[in-house]
Amino acid sequence: MTISSIPEPEDVSALISETEAFLVAQQPVTSPTATAPSAAVTGETRRVRQLRAEVAEARLLAELQDDDTPLQLDTVRVRKRRRAAHEAARLHELAQDPMMRAWQASRMRKLLVAVSLVSLTLALAWSTAGVQVFASEGAPAWSPSWVFAWLVEPFMSMALLVVVGARAYMATHGQPIASKTLTRIEYLFLGLTLGMNAWRHLPGVAADFSLSALVLHTLGPIVAVAIVTALPIILAAFTALDHGRSTGAEASDYTPPTTRRPSPSAPAEQQWDRGSDTRTSTPPRGRSLADHRTDLTLLIANGDLPAKPSAETIRKALGCSRDTAKALRDER
Repeated sequence: MTISSIPEPEDVSALISETEAFLVAQQPVTSPTATAPSAAVTGETRRVRQLRAEVAEARLLAELQDDDTPLQLDTVRVRKRRRAAHEAARLHELAQDPMMRAWQASRMRKLLVAVSLVSLTLALAWSTAGVQVFASEGAPAWSPSWVFAWLVEPFMSMALLVVVGARAYMATHGQPIASKTLTRIEYLFLGLTLGMNAWRHLPGVAADFSLSALVLHTLGPIVAVAIVTALPIILAAFTALDHGRSTGAEASDYTPPTTRRPSPSAPAEQQWDRGSDTRTSTPPRGRSLADHRTDLTLLIANGDLPAKPSAETIRKALGCSRDTAKALRDER
């Protein structure tokens, strides 16, 4: 090849242009409407597409609504209600347990003892002013006699609370103290308190008798007497409370004493001394003196035995030995 046969750049550009024109001429000629139909021809507007989407959504929803699986699930309220019902059932079952019943009785017994002692303290404090007026005998204010008169009721009340507190504590532990001496001490203090409060307001002693003043000044001692009388009976009932559970051979062999009230036609003491009316079907064995004392206190508190039963009456009612019956009789 000679230098004269090399094509010029202008010739190359012309050849490329002719080739492009030839290729374009070979492609089929199509109109714009044939390749991409317009929305006006097909009707596929925005509104149609939105409606088609709504129809598809409705079909899917109708298919899912036939499935009841969501309805079988528990809602939050159902779960809370089921939890509360389950808890109530467990609490009811627990309340029937003998140990739980014994625990509840112990709590209630302690609460009653505490409230009664607080009430007794307030009743005795209420009568302090009345006793002070009685003991001071019109002494001038802040004189030695006037000051020491305020101490009369407190030291009597403290002595009374010692006796009542000891009896209450022992009774809560199943060992009630049945002592005539302690009973006399209690009523001695209460009688002194009542007398000193009521003396200045009695008819014939007060210059101007007033029933309301007499009642107000005797209210404290009367409440104290009521508490001291009622507390041993309540504690004896708690001691003999059956919680539905028996342990050991002693508990299994023991049957609570059952008695029959006497008929009005015969004297009480003769009725209690009769035959086997007050005997237990199975005499208890191996029971302590404290256990027999508790049963005797409960029988007397319920009115099933007289206040001062004979030894034979006690032996028949409790099924105990003669020595035990005599010891219980002497304690009364």
